[in-house]
This record gives sequence, structure tokens and C-alpha cells, in this order.
Amino acid sequence: MTAPAAQDAAQRPSLWRNRDFFALWSSQVLSTLGAQTSGTAMPLLVLATTGSPSDAGIVGAAGTLPYLVAHVPAGPLVDRWNRRRILLISEICGALALSTVPIAIWLGDVTVAHLAVVAFVQGLCFVFFGLAERAALPKIVPASLLPTAIAHNEARSRGAALAGPPLGGMLFGIGRAVPFLADALSYVVACIGLLFIRSDLQNRTTTPSESLWRATTAGLRWVWRHPLIRAAMLLIAASNLVFQALILILVVLAQHHGATSTTIGTMLGIYSGGGLAGALAASRLHRHFTPKTVIVGVNWIWAALLPLFAFTSSPLLIGAVGAACAFVGPLWNVVIISYATVLVPNELLGRVTSAAMTLSWGVMPVASLGAGYLLTSLGPVGSVFVLATVMLVTAVIATASPAVRHAPPLPH
Repeated sequence: MTAPAAQDAAQRPSLWRNRDFFALWSSQVLSTLGAQTSGTAMPLLVLATTGSPSDAGIVGAAGTLPYLVAHVPAGPLVDRWNRRRILLISEICGALALSTVPIAIWLGDVTVAHLAVVAFVQGLCFVFFGLAERAALPKIVPASLLPTAIAHNEARSRGAALAGPPLGGMLFGIGRAVPFLADALSYVVACIGLLFIRSDLQNRTTTPSESLWRATTAGLRWVWRHPLIRAAMLLIAASNLVFQALILILVVLAQHHGATSTTIGTMLGIYSGGGLAGALAASRLHRHFTPKTVIVGVNWIWAALLPLFAFTSSPLLIGAVGAACAFVGPLWNVVIISYATVLVPNELLGRVTSAAMTLSWGVMPVASLGAGYLLTSLGPVGSVFVLATVMLVTAVIATASPAVRHAPPLPH
């Protein structure tokens, strides 16, 4: 090795030697696993209590409603409030809300209204934590390692999504309260891990005197002025609409074919396994694809795969098709999130992220409600074909979009 090359290698930062990133990342491993566990158990609990897919859709919609109503005001608050405190309070409130579910189960007083409130609080905590974590990431990770850090966060989420559903189904089979107790405990452990972060997570250029309305609209204006980000967010909204509805539809489809709760958990675990493999691959693949290739290609892959769900009765094969869908998702996330994180000034990052996520995630309550009503009126197979049609239209729009066709390469 030449002297300059050796010097470059010595100066190149190591992500896993970054104590604060490791504390943040590892604290969320168990918490994310717990969330996936209880997230799998929640629709099973609703279906076991009321037997109604519509009720399951209502609870699912309540859990995603904060994505629509809370992201926009939460963004400027994350930029001006103490981000470390937001991370901790989000975990504590989530634990307190979730702990009421086992109590209701033991008292024999489980209601759809109660579960909907718990799901809403969980979603609200997720919104604040996610925005604060993403805004804090550039404060603890150098810009050269941001795509890798985002890919590791994707792997963390996908790994939890792989292990969580089978674990949730198994624990629910042991006792209906068990998965919710496990998730509440995971929140406590995550809070302890967050205490080890020492970096200053704030951006000192934020103007506290700026009105909340002006701060909120600043993020929306930034997204609207950047055609590629705007187009990407709208396309993500369409895919989120499809895949949020798809999860409940696949659960009911598997039940229609006689699957048990443990089998459904395994099916969703296989589905998520594709996401984990994709996240691990994305940490390297993102360097080789332009945003145009990713945005157009991923949408066409999804459009080709979705109809296959309607032609299999095996939960394991359903999971395998889902794994193929999930494999390409992390590459999309790494490219788009890296693109936005590098371009957006850190003092605007919370607001811009909240605006983008309102556009792209705000459809999820509609998707959950729509899934329940589609299942009631068309059944699981008919519902799959509706979602496949929506995905095909989305792929055509992505291909025709001028902003996507002229997308610049990922900035470094």
C-alpha cells in the first residue's frame, strides 16, 4: 500500500467505531423487534375478539393516522425541541400505552376503541421518534457514511420485520397478552441504550422565534420546489397505499386457506426476510444505480409481482412472493433518503422530512380502512387484483415522469 493510500485508509471513519451511532442503532434493535411482534399480534387480537376484518382495518388506520395528521407539525417541533428528549419521551409514552393492552386482556375488557387509541399513540410516538432520529443522524455520522448508516438502519428494521412476525405469532399462541408485554419491555431497554448518546443532536441555526405555521410551510415549500423529491414522494405514497393494504389482505388470505397464527407469523417473517436481504445488499448496490433506474425499476418489479399473490394458496409461497417484493424496497429507501439528507440543510431537515412523510405516509390510514372494506366486498383474491392494478398505473406514471427521467445522480 502506498503512503497516501495508507493515510486515506487510516483517516477513513468507521461507522461501528462511532459510539453514538452504535448506541442509537443498537438501542432500536430490540425496540423495533418488539414493535414488529406487537404489530403482528394486534390484528390477530382484533380478529380473535370481533372476527371482523373491518375492525382490524379501523385499528390499523388508527395506528397510521398520525402519519397523516402529525408529521407536518412534528417536523418544526423536532427542529426546535431537544431531540434527545424527544427520543426518550417517545419510547416512554409508547411503553405506557402498550402496557394497557395486557391489562385489558386480563380483565376481559378488550374493545376496538381501546386498541385504536393504543395504536394511535404508538403511531404518534413513531412519528416523533423517526423524525428526531433522522434529523439527529447527520449530527453523529459524517456525510460520507450517511448512505451506509441509512442502509444499516434499513437492515435493522428489516431484520426485526423478519424475526418479529413469527415471534409475534408464536407468543400470541402462548397467550394473547404475551407479545404486548414483550414489546413494552423492549421500550424500557431502548430507553437505557439512548442514555449512552453523548453528541449534541441540535442544530444551532434553527430560529426558535419563527412561527409554527411558517416553520411548517418551509418544509412543504422545499419539497415542492424540488421536482425529483416531489415526484418520488408521490410515487412512494402510491406504493405505501398498496403495501399497507396488502399486509392485512395477506393475513386474511392466509386465514382463508386455513393458516394458523404461527403459520401467518412465519409467512410474514419470510416476507420480511426479503427486506433484510435487500437492506444488506443496498449498502453496496446504491452506488451502482441512479435515482431514475431505482424509481422506475422498483415500481415495475412490484407491478409484475403483485398479481402472483392471487394464484397461490400456500402461506409459505405467499411469503416468498412478498420477500421478492420486499427485497427491492431498501434500495429505493437508501437512494431517496440519502439524496434528500445530503441536499437538505440540517436546520430544515425535520421540517422537510415531515412534509415528505406526510405526502408519502399520509395515505396509510386510507389504505388500512380500504383494505378492510375491500376484503368485505371483494374477498382477499379480488382485493389483490385491485392493488395490482394500482401498482401497474403507478409504474406507468413513474416511467412517464419528466422529473424522474431527468433525475441527477446521487450526490456525494
